[in-house]
Amino acid sequence: MSQAASATVETAPSNRLALAALILGGAAIGGSPIFVRLSEVGPMATAFWRVALALIPIFIFSLIKGKDAGPKPKRLSDYALLVLPGGILAMDLAAWHLSITMTSVANATLLANLAPVFVTVVGFLFFRAAVTRLFVLGLALALAGVIILKGGPSAFGNGDLLGDGIAIVAALFYAGYILAIGRLRSRFDTIRIMLWSTASAAVFVFPLAFAFEDQIWPATAYGWAMVFGLAFISHAGGQVAITYALAYLPAAFSSLTLLLQPVVAAILAWMLLNEAIGPMQAIGGAVVLAGIMIARRG
Repeated sequence: MSQAASATVETAPSNRLALAALILGGAAIGGSPIFVRLSEVGPMATAFWRVALALIPIFIFSLIKGKDAGPKPKRLSDYALLVLPGGILAMDLAAWHLSITMTSVANATLLANLAPVFVTVVGFLFFRAAVTRLFVLGLALALAGVIILKGGPSAFGNGDLLGDGIAIVAALFYAGYILAIGRLRSRFDTIRIMLWSTASAAVFVFPLAFAFEDQIWPATAYGWAMVFGLAFISHAGGQVAITYALAYLPAAFSSLTLLLQPVVAAILAWMLLNEAIGPMQAIGGAVVLAGIMIARRG
């Protein structure tokens, strides 16, 4: 994205639409822990169905767009670049889903949402991305809000150490996915990127499901409803919205805004799983939003 495009994030209509898409995408993905917790199959199988079933709406939409789907890959390097985000996404989903089963949901959600830290650091070290002090302040405030939301620093003592480590690995992979998608979005259309990355993610994650899960197929209509909801709402809806937004918004800011995910997860857990939202959770959500607003001005 050019410097001129970056400077107009606040005013251009396309960037306002991108910000709305980013928030909606973050909210959609925020519901994914609920679907994972309610799934009848294990974490790897759930990850496979998440991307495999998401191919249905993505493929249909690609057919509708037809020639409007932008340039096609022409060289072997183009195909490799389109497959790469899918491989990274497969590892992210496998680690994220596994961490939910190995440690507390608070730890898994908090640690997996450290991706903005890694995105900012990698962007600064390897891509010479500008990072203002105001953005760093907003980032720190947002991360502090996530910690408050999840019960404070003492929440780190409630989870399994290995599970916590896997959640951090998931954050690393998700940061790589955001950066890879951000680089691709300047060359290919959103739907083409999503079609290739989702299909390749399904291919990469299936061997893990086959090797580590005793049951791959959901046994009931309820079980299928959970994986379809995860695929259609959290992946197809959420990821497409985020990929669209990355064409107009800096990757570091985009990953920061996705800290809305734990806020959405807490609200849905209260509504659907009867997990109460106490004063600390409400304060944490407000701090996250404040951090996002400060970072946007940075």
